[in-house]
Amino acid sequence: MSPRFLRGGEGELREMKEPLVSILIPAYNAQPWCVECIKSAIAQTWRRKEVIIVDDGSSDGTLAVAERFAGPDVRVVRQAHQGASAARNLAYSLCQGDYVQWLDADDLLQADKIEKQVHAIRDGVNARTLLSGAWASFHYRTRKAVYTPTTLWSDLSPVEWLTRKMAGALHMQPDSWLVSRELSDAAGPWDVTLWRDNDGEYFCRVLMASSGVRFVPGARSYYRAAGFRSISYIGGSDRKLESLCRSIKLHIRYLLSMEDSQRTRDASIEFVSKWLTEFYPYRPSSVRS
Repeated sequence: MSPRFLRGGEGELREMKEPLVSILIPAYNAQPWCVECIKSAIAQTWRRKEVIIVDDGSSDGTLAVAERFAGPDVRVVRQAHQGASAARNLAYSLCQGDYVQWLDADDLLQADKIEKQVHAIRDGVNARTLLSGAWASFHYRTRKAVYTPTTLWSDLSPVEWLTRKMAGALHMQPDSWLVSRELSDAAGPWDVTLWRDNDGEYFCRVLMASSGVRFVPGARSYYRAAGFRSISYIGGSDRKLESLCRSIKLHIRYLLSMEDSQRTRDASIEFVSKWLTEFYPYRPSSVRS
């Protein structure tokens, strides 16, 4: 990357330091996939990076696999099982990066994903700009992944992004984002009481703290469709249903706090409607309320 410059007092030019990017990986019983994930982090073409892996009390060989990669730029730590949000908070507390790349242990990054997002930072884009990228789901082979653009794949204001997400039942994977430390600090920690849709709620807060979203189409990541083994699978779990219900309510509260209008209320209704099938027949009382 060629040097970039900021204008100082009396027209003086000073060189910007290339940002350090922290790639933060929470891992729980991810032995079948974490090798590919960690390799995709280490292989990032953006050189100024660190990788922090937090094993969340796995009962399989995840920790042993991760420790094979430990080195000067790869740190592996272990905590008792507390959930993905707690693992992410620990990883963030240990990192030194100017920017944060979240990466789930079963997902992958294209080799130049981070570099393309860093290159997208131009004059006039401040540390409160939230960088996003394209993502596609896959089962075993990334070459079969199909990228399907949505209305979120664009430069958007915070309220427009969240309105489109909720009205269209859309989402972005945590791996899609690149978040500055300033923006991460402003948003606050991950909610450890949420066991379902904790990423949706967290990035609502990141979005609200941001000045807007800059979409970088060439910055690609891959979401592994893990089925019932995924943390997003509910299967009638009371804890996950309660978590999802609270996340839905928080989404609506966040959106209406930015803009309380007919269109945002309509988007909120569409968002609730999308999730109704998760609560019925498991929780008919939640549907009635």
